[in-house]
Parts: sequence; C-alpha cells; structure tokens
Amino acid sequence: MQSFVVSFHKEDNVDTMQIQKLNEADYQKATEGGTRHLFELDTNIGFFIFFDAEDVDGTVSHLILQYEEESEDPSACYSFAMKDFYEFMALYLNDLEFNEETSVEEEEEEETYGPIHHLAHLLYHIVEEGQAIEE
Repeated sequence: MQSFVVSFHKEDNVDTMQIQKLNEADYQKATEGGTRHLFELDTNIGFFIFFDAEDVDGTVSHLILQYEEESEDPSACYSFAMKDFYEFMALYLNDLEFNEETSVEEEEEEETYGPIHHLAHLLYHIVEEGQAIEE
C-alpha cells in the first residue's frame, strides 16, 4: 500500500486528501471480512465502485475500485479516510436531489454542472495523482 496526497483547485472547495493505493495483496487483506457495495459512477475516465470493507480484525476501510474501458479487472483500488469518503457520498446523494429539481424545472440539452460532475472532477485529480504510484 502506497500513500499519496492530492491537492485540489481552490475552486473545488475540498481539503487536501491523503489516499492509499492498494495492490492486490492489500486489497485481499482489507476485504477478508466482507464488503458492502454503496454506489457506482460511470465517467469518461473510468467506472468507479464505491464500497466499504472489513478485514478479519474488524477494521473498516472506505474504498473505490476503478475500471478502465471494458476491462473486467480493476485498474486501481484507492482507500480513503472516512471524512473524505463521506464527501464523495454527500456529492452522490446531493446529485439525486439536484437531478429531481432540475428535471422538473428545466429540460435543457446542455447539462448543468452539478454535484455528480464535481465528484467526477475530484476523481479525475485522484486518478491523475495515483497513476504515478507503482503498485
């Protein structure tokens, strides 16, 4: 497991995050006690599955698997502090409400920048920084 730090744009309104990139052995250890799928997001930089997991000692991890293109195997697995993972969940849930409001009010061809777009933008920064980390 290797750690790296991601600093976002000032306009992103998100604090710097320390993230761990897990290799296959780290992933197996972190998920030995089971996993719980929370949500997923399909973006232009990959398909992401957000979940939490428990190891055999009961330690909980907050994880994201990244899949690229049509690959059946994940290209990366990232682990986050609970407060950072909560930020992702909040954006995802806020988008559900945002979409309800905008679909009732307007049906434009151009999509309004909403919480889910912001989440995808943050993931872009994480993936960019994470690519430099060897597993």
